[in-house]
Amino acid sequence: MYVTIVHVSVKPQFLDEFIEATAINHRASINEAGNQRFDVLQLSDDATKFVLYEAYADHAAAIAHKQTEHYLTWRDTVADWMAIPRQGIQYTGLFPK
Repeated sequence: MYVTIVHVSVKPQFLDEFIEATAINHRASINEAGNQRFDVLQLSDDATKFVLYEAYADHAAAIAHKQTEHYLTWRDTVADWMAIPRQGIQYTGLFPK
């Protein structure tokens, strides 16, 4: 399993728009053939901070995700709404298998 954990910090004035755009991306992403999980988490004590937990069957499926229309739309839509550039960290998922 190929996992990316993406840390996102959103400008407060774009919070609702970010959540809406991310929900659209989430709904499309979970229907991708190689997707195993796509969780969107919001920090409890700072509503402008998010973590996206993206798990794909393998690296190729994760790369395919980044070529989808819904991802490209999300990426371009939210870019200016971020307080700092998002940071994606890659992991190898061990469990579950």
